[in-house]
Amino acid sequence: MKCPGCGYPESKVIDSRPVTEGNSIRRRRECLACQKRFTTFEVIETVQIIVIKKNGGKELFDKQKLLAGVLKATEKRPVDALRLVDDLEAELQNSLRQEVSSTEIGEMVMEKLKELDKVAYVRFASVYREFKDIETFLAELNGLKDRSAKE
Repeated sequence: MKCPGCGYPESKVIDSRPVTEGNSIRRRRECLACQKRFTTFEVIETVQIIVIKKNGGKELFDKQKLLAGVLKATEKRPVDALRLVDDLEAELQNSLRQEVSSTEIGEMVMEKLKELDKVAYVRFASVYREFKDIETFLAELNGLKDRSAKE
């Protein structure tokens, strides 16, 4: 790290502390040439994820938009919606893919909800899969019931 005072390219770290929920680190440094002290911050670099929508349009991944949908599905249910969305976002970041389809994100949410809470899963699926009538809804419920019976 270059010293802001003299431009010398080497410094030593005197102190390191996590900042803002552990997402960054604050470091106090001292220049090895002029002994000037300065502060630097390290932040985890994340990949900007582009969501390819059903109509072919593209937009940046919006965690708040996904959280709003999951919160509706998990309302009054014993599911930590924020943790679910955080886990999903981490999974997407770790995949290192820059583009992902909204369909794939929806399926990922449904898989997680299916494991956590069947009612929240059905709520989310009914909106996500755009159930048009009671028969479609019943078919999904019967499929869920059959899978539960097998387990």
